Amino acid sequence: MIEQELLLLGLLRQGPKHGYDIKTKVKQILSLFAGIQAKSIYYPLRVLEQKGLIAKKIGKVGNRPKRIVYTLTAKGKTRFEELLGRSLLELKRPQFSLDLSLYFLHYLKPISARNRLRARLRMLNRISLSMKKLGNLKKNKGHSSLSRILEHNTQMLTAEAKFLFTLIKTL
Repeated sequence: MIEQELLLLGLLRQGPKHGYDIKTKVKQILSLFAGIQAKSIYYPLRVLEQKGLIAKKIGKVGNRPKRIVYTLTAKGKTRFEELLGRSLLELKRPQFSLDLSLYFLHYLKPISARNRLRARLRMLNRISLSMKKLGNLKKNKGHSSLSRILEHNTQMLTAEAKFLFTLIKTL
């Protein structure tokens, strides 16, 4: 819940939002980097409200239906800054889906292993190119935070691709 709490508080730190806005932003952010499961945002928002970290108001604009708008409280801002500071110093070992496969790789025939690894390398290259294109779009629109995330992920993809290239040669 800590990562989800950081994400939701961070989005509200940007300004008040209604549920649909939050849901859309969560999907946009999660499409860039995986790791946070957010099936429903409303339960976590209710928990944050119960903790006094966010407040909700009912708002109405024009002929539109009433919406609940969530805002960050002073306590929520303090908690957000605490979580952000802590998460910058938290080191977790990166987990890659490839690691488990590498452990059992010797059970595949070398030709099959090379073919699968080459296919993975092609997928990584396509993902990396897509991220670079998206990064260029985001830079042009002034999204420096997202550009940093894209750059970080692109460098990790590049490192894995380099590793795969070397591994394929040894099989």
